[in-house]
Amino acid sequence: MSLYSIESITGGITAVSGIEAAGHNCGMKKNGSKDLALIYSRRPAAAAGVFTRNKFKAPPLIITQQNIANPVRAIIINSGNANACTGARGLKDARDTAVITAEKLGLQKEEVLVASTGVIGNYLPMEKLNRGIGEIVKKLSPAGGEAAAEAILTTDTVTKMSACRVRAEGGKVLFALGGMAKGSGMICPDMATMLAFIATDAAIEREPLQKALRQAVEHTFNLITVDGDTSTNDMVLLLANGSSGVQLNEGGPLWDMFNEALFHICRDLAYQIISDGEGATKIIKLTIKGAPDYFTGRALARKVLNSALVKTAFFGEDANWGRIVTAMGYADVHFIPEKVDVFLGTVQVAAAGEGLHFDEAEAKAVLMKKEIPVVVDLHLGEEEVTAYGCDLSHEYVNINSAYRS
Repeated sequence: MSLYSIESITGGITAVSGIEAAGHNCGMKKNGSKDLALIYSRRPAAAAGVFTRNKFKAPPLIITQQNIANPVRAIIINSGNANACTGARGLKDARDTAVITAEKLGLQKEEVLVASTGVIGNYLPMEKLNRGIGEIVKKLSPAGGEAAAEAILTTDTVTKMSACRVRAEGGKVLFALGGMAKGSGMICPDMATMLAFIATDAAIEREPLQKALRQAVEHTFNLITVDGDTSTNDMVLLLANGSSGVQLNEGGPLWDMFNEALFHICRDLAYQIISDGEGATKIIKLTIKGAPDYFTGRALARKVLNSALVKTAFFGEDANWGRIVTAMGYADVHFIPEKVDVFLGTVQVAAAGEGLHFDEAEAKAVLMKKEIPVVVDLHLGEEEVTAYGCDLSHEYVNINSAYRS
């Protein structure tokens, strides 16, 4: 029996002691909703980050990569404008955003991380942003997590927040983690317009913090896809400010518990993103069983979940399992088609690579659910990989054909 337990709590990123946040409207979005978020740590925090592998890296991401090795006190995020593909001016604007934020908070510019999300190719309205940063600093609050989570949204329909705390056997709270994320379309993280920001009040050195984040991201955010597009701005950031007074060391008695809690937050936020996929009506929970290794399972899962034909079949509640194996067949990994079994829920539709006679009504009942479990068994090993995707609806086309309007 474990000496520790994880308890889900409310509050998002500000459920973490020593973290304040705020959301503000500074006029970057045409609809007048909040478009600027600020996360502030009252103590210097070790920071870790995992970033997009898209070759068109947005300037704010570049500035954040330059600053992340320093003790971090603040993250400033704007929505409605990605500040991507904006050249030297965009890089200066991102750097100036960190400078302005630092000045307003009484910090060094190297203590500020920057993120942006929205339309690609437009310059930031720096006059509006400058005024907005001055206003948002005044709104910082230990209860500001939801306002901040709202301010980073673009085509999202709901805020995405998660928090938990770790207790000792006697009930004492040891440390907490909390986070917020945005993402609805252009979602197929390959990390290293999805952003996630997480904090913990445990004290952790940067190197093990980075290792823990990369591992958590690989098995959560990197196992979701809405449309197969990896953004120019994708990043996941993690701050550890030590406000709880609990020091965690890699390999120490609480290290596994921290990793479990971090995985809990990342998985929860990732699931919220896929649940809010643009125009999505179905969540596809795909498990690749019997894989020889994790990367084979992940590659196959992503091929299947990114297939437009697979996605439209699920939208139409059509048990067209042939599209699943076809997508697997053009993945650049080794497996043996003659060993593959396929299940839609509890309904087996293929065995040893061949189709089976199955009850269409029973399969239809599975496909009518909001979350559809699909299992593919390769019979090649012990690895099991579960990834999440969604269907492709008419509404996805409507949203993305008029994104800039």
